[in-house]
Amino acid sequence: MAWQDAPFRRSNHHRILGGVCGGMAEAIGWPPLIVRILFVVGSVAAVAVPGSLIYVALWILVPLEQR
Repeated sequence: MAWQDAPFRRSNHHRILGGVCGGMAEAIGWPPLIVRILFVVGSVAAVAVPGSLIYVALWILVPLEQR
């Protein structure tokens, strides 16, 4: 996993809901679909903390990328 030089921002280009997974995908250089699938699988596997709460928190805390 190689991080790109750009900081983690919500994506304007690869967004379905809030752009969080798209921003993660851009930051690590992976396809957005793979990151979305891993996020859903991880959310289902982590029974203690719902993934939707983590997604909403990241949606609020992570800034949107500049256009």
